[in-house]
Amino acid sequence: MYLINRIPFSFSFLSFSVLAQVVQAENVTVIEGGTAEINCKLHNYDGSIVVIQNPARQTLFFNGTRALKDERFQMVLFSPRLVKIALSNVNVKDEGGYFCQLYTDDTHHQVATLTVQVPPAEPTVEVKEQAVEGGEVELTCIVPRSKPPASVRWYRERREIIGVTSQQENDKTVSISNTIRFQVDRKDDKAIVSCEATHPALRGQKRVNNYALNVHYSPKVKIQYPAGVLREGDTLTLMCTTMGNPEPESVEWTRLNDSLPDRTEIQGKALTIPRLSMMDNGTYVCEGENQYGRSVDEYVLVVYDPGAIVEAQSSVPYAIIGGILAVLVFAVICVLIIIIWCSVRQKGSYLTHEASGLDEHGEVQEAFLNGNENREGKKEYLL
Repeated sequence: MYLINRIPFSFSFLSFSVLAQVVQAENVTVIEGGTAEINCKLHNYDGSIVVIQNPARQTLFFNGTRALKDERFQMVLFSPRLVKIALSNVNVKDEGGYFCQLYTDDTHHQVATLTVQVPPAEPTVEVKEQAVEGGEVELTCIVPRSKPPASVRWYRERREIIGVTSQQENDKTVSISNTIRFQVDRKDDKAIVSCEATHPALRGQKRVNNYALNVHYSPKVKIQYPAGVLREGDTLTLMCTTMGNPEPESVEWTRLNDSLPDRTEIQGKALTIPRLSMMDNGTYVCEGENQYGRSVDEYVLVVYDPGAIVEAQSSVPYAIIGGILAVLVFAVICVLIIIIWCSVRQKGSYLTHEASGLDEHGEVQEAFLNGNENREGKKEYLL
C-alpha cells in the first residue's frame, strides 16, 4: 500500500512516500502559445515499462517511443532517473492531468497537472451611439478571451471611472466587459479615456486601449482680417475659420444689403477683393453650418481715400497749435478782467470816503455859523 502526498500548487511535487516511491510528477503552469515541459522522475527504476498519457488517457509515449501522432509532443529525455517530454504551442484544450505510469508488479502512476493561462489581448472599445454635445456617451471595453478572467478598468487623466463589469463563459476562457456612461460637452471632443486590462500572465504589464472621444457639436466661425487702414487700390483678404464636429465642408460669404463686388475671389474659406474702392464698403458676413447648427461672423469694411487720410494727418499739428492759442487768449482775458475789477473797486472806495469827509466838515462849519447869532463879535471858521 502506498501513501500519496499531494500538494495542490503549480510546480509542487506529487510523490509517494520515500520507502515506496518509484515515480514522481510535477505540476506545470504555462502561458497559451508557449512550451510546457512535463517531467516524470523515477526512483529505483528497474527497467520496467514507462507510459505517459494525455488527459484523454491516450498514450503519448511508450518507453520513449512515440505512440500518438502529434508532432507538438517531443521526447526530450528518457533516462533511469528522469523522463521529460515537451509540448509546444500549448492551448487551453491541452489543459488537464498527464499520467506518468510505471508498470512493475504493481502499476504505479502520478499525475502532472498542466494549467494553461490565457492573457488578454488589447481591449476593444465599442460605442453605443454617436456622442452629441449636451448628451451622454456609453462606452464598453471588451476583453473577449482570458483565463483566468482579466481585470478591466476605465481611466481618465489617471482617475478611475467606475463602470459595470460583466463576464461570459466561453469554453475554458472568459469574456469580460466594462461599461461606463457620462455626459459630454464640446470640450470633451478628442479627450482620451483609457481602458486597461491586467492579468497574472502579464507579470505586472497592462493591455491598454487609449480611446479618443468623438463628440459632435455645432460649428463656430471667426473672420480673420488684416490690421491697419485700408486705402483705395489695396487688396483685402478675409479668412473664415471654422470649428465644429463635423467640420463644415464649406462656408458662405455674403454682404449685408448688397451683393459681393464683381472682383471678389472666393477660394476655399478665403475671400479676396483686389483693387479696393470706397464702393466696396459694407458689412461682409461668413456663415458655416453642419447638422447640429449654424454660426455667422461679420466684418465691416471701410476703405479710405489716400488724399483724405494725408490731409487729416497733416491738419493734426495745426489743430493742436490752435487749441494752445485759444487757451492762452482765454487766460489773458481772465487776467485783464480781474485787474479791471480790482481797480474799479479801489476807486469806488476812495470816492466814498472823500464824499463822507466833505459832509462832516460842512456840518461843523454850519454849527459855528449858527452859534454866531448868540455870540456877537466872535467869528471862528473851521476850514
